Amino acid sequence: MNIELIVIGKLKEDYLRSACAEYIKRLGRYCTFTLHELDEYKLSDTPSEKEISAALSKEAEQIKRYAKGLIVPMCIEGKQLSSPELSEKIAEAGINGQSTVTFIIGSSFGLAPEIKAMGDIKLSMSKMTFPHQLARVMLLEQIYRAFQIMSGGKYHK
Repeated sequence: MNIELIVIGKLKEDYLRSACAEYIKRLGRYCTFTLHELDEYKLSDTPSEKEISAALSKEAEQIKRYAKGLIVPMCIEGKQLSSPELSEKIAEAGINGQSTVTFIIGSSFGLAPEIKAMGDIKLSMSKMTFPHQLARVMLLEQIYRAFQIMSGGKYHK
């Protein structure tokens, strides 16, 4: 199984980079993991809706180059799944012949509608708002947990 994570922007804090690196290392036991860190489009301090839309479109162009397999955009209007349900979705992808699952985390303004429309499963972590940097760690942990559930590991209780 191949897991791809497309993210807009780079992690700034060392502690978040360390947490991500730890989960990526752990995932190596279960899948081939690829991280695509794409450039965030620079906006003015008070961007207009037109500026935001243009930025999301430019980010979408980058995302499309890497999105493949089962596509899972992370968005507030997405479905909330339990950890076992996410595990089941990843397992089903493999059973259905999709060897790649691609998760996408957009910029602080989200994802372009066209990227959301590409999604096979639109996923939301919570009704709460989290920093995008922290969302990356949380998603990696949940992907790791999903593989632990599939393998009958003790990590998930």
